[in-house]
Amino acid sequence: MTSFLGFGREHVAWNYEKSGNPVYLHIVQRRKPEPDDEADRPLKKPTLLAIGVEGGFTDQELEYDEAFEIVILPEFTSLPFPSIDLPEKVRIAVDKVILAESADRKQQLASWVADKKKVSAHAMDLKQLDNGVIVPPTGWKCSKCDKTENLWLNLTDGMILCGRRLWDGSGGNNHAIEHYEQTKYPLAVKLGTITADLEAADVFSYPEDDSVEDPLLAQHLSHFGIDFSSLQKTEMTTAERELDHNTNYDWNRIQESGKDAELLYGPGYTGLVNLGNSYFEKQSLKAAFAIAPADPTLDLNMQMTKLAHGMLSGKHSVPNQEGQEGIRPRMFKTVIAAKHPEFSSMRQQDALDFFLHLIDQVDQANTGNHELNPFTGFKFIIEERLQCPSGKVSYNKRSDYILSLNIPLHEATNKEQLEAFHEKKAAMDLDGKEVSNEEIVRPRVPLEACLASFSGAEEVPEFYSTALNSKTTAIKTAGFKTFPDYLVLQMRKFVMEAGWVPKKLDVYVDVPDIIDISHMRSKGIQPGEELLPEGASGDNKAEPVHPVASEDIVSQLASMGFNYLHCQKAAISTSNTGVEEAMNWLLSHMDDPDINDPISKDSQAAEQTVDETSVQTLVSFGFQEDVARKALAASGGNIERATDWIFSHPEASSSVPTDSSTSNMEDDDAHIPDGSGRYKLMAFVSHMGTSTHCGHYVAHVLKDGRWVIFNDSKVAASVDLPKDMGYLYFFQRI
Repeated sequence: MTSFLGFGREHVAWNYEKSGNPVYLHIVQRRKPEPDDEADRPLKKPTLLAIGVEGGFTDQELEYDEAFEIVILPEFTSLPFPSIDLPEKVRIAVDKVILAESADRKQQLASWVADKKKVSAHAMDLKQLDNGVIVPPTGWKCSKCDKTENLWLNLTDGMILCGRRLWDGSGGNNHAIEHYEQTKYPLAVKLGTITADLEAADVFSYPEDDSVEDPLLAQHLSHFGIDFSSLQKTEMTTAERELDHNTNYDWNRIQESGKDAELLYGPGYTGLVNLGNSYFEKQSLKAAFAIAPADPTLDLNMQMTKLAHGMLSGKHSVPNQEGQEGIRPRMFKTVIAAKHPEFSSMRQQDALDFFLHLIDQVDQANTGNHELNPFTGFKFIIEERLQCPSGKVSYNKRSDYILSLNIPLHEATNKEQLEAFHEKKAAMDLDGKEVSNEEIVRPRVPLEACLASFSGAEEVPEFYSTALNSKTTAIKTAGFKTFPDYLVLQMRKFVMEAGWVPKKLDVYVDVPDIIDISHMRSKGIQPGEELLPEGASGDNKAEPVHPVASEDIVSQLASMGFNYLHCQKAAISTSNTGVEEAMNWLLSHMDDPDINDPISKDSQAAEQTVDETSVQTLVSFGFQEDVARKALAASGGNIERATDWIFSHPEASSSVPTDSSTSNMEDDDAHIPDGSGRYKLMAFVSHMGTSTHCGHYVAHVLKDGRWVIFNDSKVAASVDLPKDMGYLYFFQRI
């Protein structure tokens, strides 16, 4: 009664021993039975990217009856409450505890909702042409093809054009975005989503590459004679289409929906209740509590141990009406997300980003104490070899916790079936028919091909060779200096198409139960090899002190109609990384007040444009600060694109010469495990949806010789293992 800390019956004595506080309020909750009409009511299909709010995914909260009593330790003497015989001080304290918002309730108040659409920067002063265009209320068709669905009205010139083509050939023919690229008219509204409720209309900004809000939409529509009050909704918005995709094929297969699965209970089979964004064998729960600070709710090690105990003890894995209630790790989420602007929200984040953030936080909480850090077994060292045309080489080392792999679609093993499917689909499109999910053929790529794409030779353009005193193209190969106890593979399913259009690869990866990557071990410097002189591998001390734009990048951008000076600035600000990176920077900085100023001779000009908050966010993901700055500069300041850029440019994270990096690494190398390169698949995480920012994650784990599905609070024996649909794969060394 002197704090707001709560304990179960078996743990409250620990707090008494530690604090000496003898008086506790005992709260007993008994679940209320659900009314029969609630159980029979069909579930509504979600229409909003949200959990626990109207129109979103259901997050049914259970209701309880509560009773209270005062308990005095150590004898556990009980006194009734309420009671007039209790001292006023105790009655006041009890009332404050009962009225206080629990960690559980505080999290509920922050229900996960997709970001509210921002007002477009182009909406308030949008130019509309007086070209006499009047849009009819029905009968719309693309101005450049025969498409009559997925049509977008450009709000500047009134052109009606079809939307983007999807991965399977459905959707539009890209005419709307092509029109933007030619005209730079920024805003379009999706016809079929316009109703009297204009806030629900789907408005897209091409320069901002996002769905936006247009406060003047009524005015912009009336310019083309559109009476929105009489229009009926006939098409899904972009968000609704995303939800529809989420509940389609991937959703059912990965969750093993419709399968008659055996529900599992007991130690190690505890489910987690979905919170929206969704170990310690060497430390007992009591030991963790004993060494925790005064407020254990704020201690990461305490909350990690508590979560592990809850999942592994089996005490919360017992049958109930829905299968099992599982546990709600809200306190753990609060602690792990406290220092992170994204994970502290209820928005969904990428599982890989969270895994890396978790590793970083646990590492900080156990600095120098590798015995208590469970992620030590995940760490490994990659050695990269770069050879320039002079024949001289350099070796760089970097440590990591995951191996990120490209998926080479050209290595698909079912090319004949794919060709036949595309021919069939083209014929059905001509007949106006749609291919069912069961008929879709997806590429099948062996995991071996993904691993080979990592270790194979790769060209590194714009490499500065200190042997040649000039930039050249080097050849890079990479291998493992050490093999971890637990190997985590990330399949790069989220990629950027031309024009920075995000896309998720719809592909199967054939992953065997046993892999042997012994051949991927690096050999280090070989007899007869000559190292590049100091300053290689990106130090570039001999380069000019002022920035110079790549003429190739500038000329390609200028040929697209961009201002020549702007093109030079874009190339310099993205370190001459490439045309796509420069274009992305250019589109993000067109409205900069200094865009027309002469180019500064300060070689740090590019770094000054990088937002410090974004730098620290990437650093919190585990990336080096200099790499984070370079990636943000190359990606227009966008964190998601910068993360993708880092994974696409592994040479950037190894830009420190071996001589200068090994001294720091060797101090910390002793604890990094090493051993055989043979591994057994032990778990994988799958993602449903077309973006990391929405959808759903499900885990499958090999336990006690059989595969088990962990889908929120549902824990069951796997019936049809979707092993080929994983996003993260976890292997254990044999």
